[in-house]
Amino acid sequence: MSKEGFVGPLERIDETTWRIPPDYKPGMQVEGRIYADERLIEQIRKDQAPEQVANVATLPGIQVASLAMPDIHWGYGFCIGGVAATDPEEGGVISPGGVGYDINCGVRLMRTNLHIDDVRPRLPELMNVLFQRIPAGVGKGGPYLFSGKQMDQLLEEGCRYLKKIGLATEEDLKNTEEGGCMAGADASCVSNEAKKRGSDQCGTLGAGNHFLEVQVVEEIFDPQAARVMGLEPGTVCVMIHSGSRGLGYQVCDDALQEMRRCPEKYHIQLPDRQLACAPINSPEGQRYLAGMRAAANYAWANRQLLMWQTREAFSEFFGKPWEDLGMELVYDVAHNIAKMEKHIVNGKEKLVCVHRKGATRAFPAGHPDVPERYRAIGQPVIIPGDMGRESWVLVGQPASMEKTFGTTCHGAGRVLSRNAAIQVARGRQIDKELAAKGIIARAHSRAGLAEEHSDAYKDVSIVVDIVDRAGLAKKVARLRPLGVVKG
Repeated sequence: MSKEGFVGPLERIDETTWRIPPDYKPGMQVEGRIYADERLIEQIRKDQAPEQVANVATLPGIQVASLAMPDIHWGYGFCIGGVAATDPEEGGVISPGGVGYDINCGVRLMRTNLHIDDVRPRLPELMNVLFQRIPAGVGKGGPYLFSGKQMDQLLEEGCRYLKKIGLATEEDLKNTEEGGCMAGADASCVSNEAKKRGSDQCGTLGAGNHFLEVQVVEEIFDPQAARVMGLEPGTVCVMIHSGSRGLGYQVCDDALQEMRRCPEKYHIQLPDRQLACAPINSPEGQRYLAGMRAAANYAWANRQLLMWQTREAFSEFFGKPWEDLGMELVYDVAHNIAKMEKHIVNGKEKLVCVHRKGATRAFPAGHPDVPERYRAIGQPVIIPGDMGRESWVLVGQPASMEKTFGTTCHGAGRVLSRNAAIQVARGRQIDKELAAKGIIARAHSRAGLAEEHSDAYKDVSIVVDIVDRAGLAKKVARLRPLGVVKG
């Protein structure tokens, strides 16, 4: 994160929205818009993320505004928490920096029939089993191997392929964004190097901010929506946060190498080389979209296999089939992705490319892309906090379609870089601090915990309160962590 703060104008629109005017810097096509309140705005000013919001506003074909959610912080090209919709009919571009290196990093939530009283006495033992069974750590491989034709099928079919080989159910697919398979994926647009990196990493957590967390439903805010999701106070859930691992990183890296030449080729002026992009309808743009979709399918399959291993571990530990334990997928949402979607722009329906980087979809009740199970209440939105604080379940609201192209935030948002977090944690025992809060942490390295302690993040309850007040997503349930597995 940059040490220099943002010195440009931030004009307040209302209690949850701030504006960077389009005349702030040359080339801005639209204004910048940041969702925050007075509690967060000074923190947001402390790095260059708002400058990145203004930079994104210069992209060809951008519609309405360059947007940022309250979890905004500095990232590669786009800020984390950045959202931008571009219109291919107006020369709109696709930018890998608007998706991120960890393509379809995302979160899935699984409910259970277990009550906290069933789990608490055996929690240390359960966390030991999960720590042993769930592959985690930098570059760590897992028990599933995919190569050749199998890898190509996984990339193009995602969770549908896993269902064919008995590692996913139809209900799992129904409760995953895009059904766990994004149309238009092309395995031939993924390099051999990317496939090689991903061959043994599907079904692994990785490191960084990725985790598997055992949680308890602590409080319900919308009883009807909670009932539809199968969430009740005192029941135990499992939340899984991971992405496309080394494969997705390589897909992004390959695309950036190719697109660095595109601004000159297509006469695109950029204020930041990290915004390297290509017109959506160009060969380079179409190749990236096809490869990104394949990486997204890999990520959904990764979280599906992580869930499958978790089900097996719980089944073995409690001596019951996972079906009898009620281990059903509530929902799985993507965080780093670009999608072609229909939205109303200035009163006219348009097909636009919505970049969501560190941001998640929040479609309202009645939207055709919301699974039938949830169509009456809205799409489930899962917003994890840091490992020492609560996570939230919400549902998308109509205002998200009006304000943010159907989008809300994806998490709390960092306030310290990983290096700074390690410095702040020097001399501390983060696992002991978590234990004092009743949270059992299992990690493969001290640095993994030091990078991710609570001081490194905004308070997720404030972030969630803002998106609730802004009408982007509505609170349904608060979940408290019991135990966490980190890379």
